[in-house]
Amino acid sequence: MDWLQVVILSLIQGVTEFLPISSSAHLILPAQLSSWPDQGLAFDVAVHFGTLIAVIAYFRAEITDMLLAVVGTPKQLHNRGWRTLLNPSDGDPDVRLVLQLALATLPIVIVGFFAKDVIDSALRSITVIATTTLVFGIALWYADSRPQQQRTMTFPAAMLIGLAQCIALIPGTSRSGITITAALIIGLGRTQSARFSFLLAIPTILGAQLLMMLDLSLEEILADSTAMLSAAMLAGLSAYACIHFFIVLVERTGMRPYVYYRIALGLTLFGIVALA
Repeated sequence: MDWLQVVILSLIQGVTEFLPISSSAHLILPAQLSSWPDQGLAFDVAVHFGTLIAVIAYFRAEITDMLLAVVGTPKQLHNRGWRTLLNPSDGDPDVRLVLQLALATLPIVIVGFFAKDVIDSALRSITVIATTTLVFGIALWYADSRPQQQRTMTFPAAMLIGLAQCIALIPGTSRSGITITAALIIGLGRTQSARFSFLLAIPTILGAQLLMMLDLSLEEILADSTAMLSAAMLAGLSAYACIHFFIVLVERTGMRPYVYYRIALGLTLFGIVALA
């Protein structure tokens, strides 16, 4: 990889990781559509580490509250019991959120572990990416067009969002896109859907990082440490900015801009396939 490729792909990862347009598709497409070599596993680990740090930094206050709640859970259990602690009306919201995130993470851990090889070998084509980009772009439009109900997050809702997240293993789907789509269909508001999706990204990206690092440890790869550190920093800074502006603007813009982009990208990719 030359420095131009490092810079462009790092920014692509940072900008697309949390927008509902699929970062995996945008990292696959440059190698598919140009003479650039595949960026390789070491680069993927670096940029995902950058985006992981970005989302942790952005939600540091919420994460601190959740950690303190987890530490205090044994005492609260002794004083109040599980039923009272998890009661939506007077229970501890931070404990509920931790458990909901854990529940929503479980499906992708299981599916990702067993389906990883199939996805990596059979589902990285331009045709697959074009199809998922269009189909789940339309699904996002449908979900966003429904009346905003502002419901409270529940454990069944968290499980449904977690199951939907498994679809994002297919390139072009978008992890944030499919989880926000599911949350909107369930009846959560736009901002609430986005925040839960981004918090859910923390254990999801962390799990993916551990798997990639395990694979990396089994391979003999020589990587430019300066380039990898730069990639992580660029991806992290651009991801932090995207999270901030997405949450600030989501109620005003809705999901339409991302839907239009997905439809345009999907049709363009189908055109490229047809002309190839």
